[in-house]
Amino acid sequence: MARDYYEILGVSRDAEKKEIKQAYRRLARKYHPDVNKEAGAEERFKEINRAYEILSEPETRARYDRFGPEGVSGAGVGFQDMGDMGGFADIFESIFSGFAGGGMGGQTAQRRRSGPVRGDDLRLDLKLDFREAVFGGEKEIRISHLETCEACSGSGAKPGTRPRTCSTCSGSGQVRRVTRTPFGSFTQVSTCPTCNGTGSVIEDKCDSCDGKGTNQITKKLKITIPAGVDNGTRLRIGQEGDAGQRGGPPGDLYVYLFVNEDEEFQRDGINVLSEIKVSYLQAILGCRLEVNTVDGLVELIIPAGTQPNTVMKLENRGVPRLGNPVSRGDHLLTVLIDIPTKIIPEERELLEKLAKIKGDRTGKGGLEGFLGNLFK
Repeated sequence: MARDYYEILGVSRDAEKKEIKQAYRRLARKYHPDVNKEAGAEERFKEINRAYEILSEPETRARYDRFGPEGVSGAGVGFQDMGDMGGFADIFESIFSGFAGGGMGGQTAQRRRSGPVRGDDLRLDLKLDFREAVFGGEKEIRISHLETCEACSGSGAKPGTRPRTCSTCSGSGQVRRVTRTPFGSFTQVSTCPTCNGTGSVIEDKCDSCDGKGTNQITKKLKITIPAGVDNGTRLRIGQEGDAGQRGGPPGDLYVYLFVNEDEEFQRDGINVLSEIKVSYLQAILGCRLEVNTVDGLVELIIPAGTQPNTVMKLENRGVPRLGNPVSRGDHLLTVLIDIPTKIIPEERELLEKLAKIKGDRTGKGGLEGFLGNLFK
């Protein structure tokens, strides 16, 4: 049994013609097959059309109100009211302006499809040594990207010839299918199958690029690595991506940097971390040592009585601040104290004398206890 037409449009039985028309427009937008791809949408759209056919005409509506669906089983809207419906196609023109033939939206889509297209961006991952990341500098890389064919200047056509306008779409890159209904003309637009949306057809292809307009080229580039880069830093190299189509600009190359671990140094933001090992006598008496930094050897003073795991700071010996290489972090050295496991007899004799002076017991295990007391 057919559903009630008033129920289909969601209006009351005493609804005015204007209200019925508004309800129809709203539902038609929602369930039009070109918009709604859900299962059953097309059948729902036909049901909505049929309900409006009956209820929009006073005569058929009166018969429906009196006799139900049987009274309008052969009824349809005549064409006497097409003046009222003439503007209805404009609704769909505005809805589908992105692909419809009418309106500025369709023209814009044509220009966009057949005009210049920017090339794709590319990504390259680059590994750096620790000092390369700290101080930066020039780096040579090798990339493979699309470049505009020099033989045909990107047209894809054999030198001396030109692409011809596609006869299927007349150069628009689109084909239209118009469906006429009692409510107006509905236009469906799709990419031209002959030229794939370019608007032109190449009859004699360029031998160098086989009609593509671009060639895959491997080349070397020298890029500048800024001082202070770190893992995940991204560099943009303009216009070194793939070449654009139909005269469009090339894309960009994005270089992502990754820093190799160093055996001696670690990094904490803009600070450099390392360790230095001194003997227990150097820690007790103090000393001067040359320590390795990212800048080379630097003299470091170890104060007398330095405790294990003391952190010594060398100012401005760290990583330059990215974007402001004049400003640098610090080099932080953790002091490790080397306590020997074996000593020669002369050393033991001297240490035992020192233990007696301090009043510490000696003997098996006593020396270790004595050294431990030194660093409390």
